[in-house]
Amino acid sequence: MAKQQTEVRDLQEGSYVMIDDTPCKINAYSTAKPGKHGSAKARVEAEGVFDGKKRSLSQPVDAKIWVPIIERKNGQVVSVDDDDMQVMDLGTYETITMRIPDDIDVSPDENIEYLEMEDQRKIV
Repeated sequence: MAKQQTEVRDLQEGSYVMIDDTPCKINAYSTAKPGKHGSAKARVEAEGVFDGKKRSLSQPVDAKIWVPIIERKNGQVVSVDDDDMQVMDLGTYETITMRIPDDIDVSPDENIEYLEMEDQRKIV
């Protein structure tokens, strides 16, 4: 899996983090001051990039955590067929099949932007 390790204190709102082995985008990040017997804690509220589920995480700020490497790519719609579409990556000219989200209307020859991590893809 394409990911790297970083400390919790280096996370920011809008960046990505792995929670429950799922890539998530951080919606809220807050820290609590260190207490009498412990270190400062960070609370992360995030939403799954590919599944849309909300997840949260509470860790010490000096703990290590995995951050996914998600690529933003451009593609051109080649054909549309019911719920699926063929997209040609404009960088590698590779053709991939993607499911069409319910809230998006696409037509052939339209340029789209999508996120990719390993075998998972999502239209932005």
